[in-house]
Amino acid sequence: MEMFHELQDMLGAYLMPVLIAIPLAIIVLIAAFKRDDYRPSRDYTPPPRPPRQPPRADASIVLPPLPGSPDAGPSMASAFVTAPTPKLPPAPAPVVPAGPPTVLVADDSAVVRTKLKRLLESAGFVVVQVNDGNEALAELDAKPEIAVLITDLEMPNKDGFELIADVHGSLATEDLPVIAITGHDELHGRVGQIEGVYGIFKKPWNDRELLKRVESLAHLRNAASRRGRRATDMRPPAASA
Repeated sequence: MEMFHELQDMLGAYLMPVLIAIPLAIIVLIAAFKRDDYRPSRDYTPPPRPPRQPPRADASIVLPPLPGSPDAGPSMASAFVTAPTPKLPPAPAPVVPAGPPTVLVADDSAVVRTKLKRLLESAGFVVVQVNDGNEALAELDAKPEIAVLITDLEMPNKDGFELIADVHGSLATEDLPVIAITGHDELHGRVGQIEGVYGIFKKPWNDRELLKRVESLAHLRNAASRRGRRATDMRPPAASA
């Protein structure tokens, strides 16, 4: 009995370390096998790596210029600030005749034209003569210095009524003084209804009264042209860019 107890004590002393060592050995063996699974075999050859390209000598990184630098160019904001202001053309100045006033006489009668030419030239006027309204309009376009228009009411191609309407309907001649002459009473009454006619004379006219009317109208026309010239000269210059 005592031997049995001694044998049991001896086995207990050796059995406990054996029981502890066996599980540890199993764990070590499993870990070793797992590690060998991730190791490449002796015949494994890694794939070749591509050759490394040397950097190019002309390779460079171009960065955009900073705002405000000389190379940045104009910005969107500067386009509204530095845009040049368009220059407005100056308004045409009124024509001021340098010499004596010019009078345009429109009449299809050579006798009437001759009488008016002598009368006006004797007073120092320059006289331009035409045969009808179409020729009168052509002379007005060619000679903007004409100060007064004397027109007959009965003319071929374009009569006096049509000529007066065209003259007053144009911006270039709307303020041109017009004197009408006629030999018919009914036409005399019609002219009184037309605006812009500064005198109506019936044939035969009074030379003194006609000449006085032409002189006063030419003086007023010349004074108005000079006032317009001074007003044009006093205008501020157009803004420069």
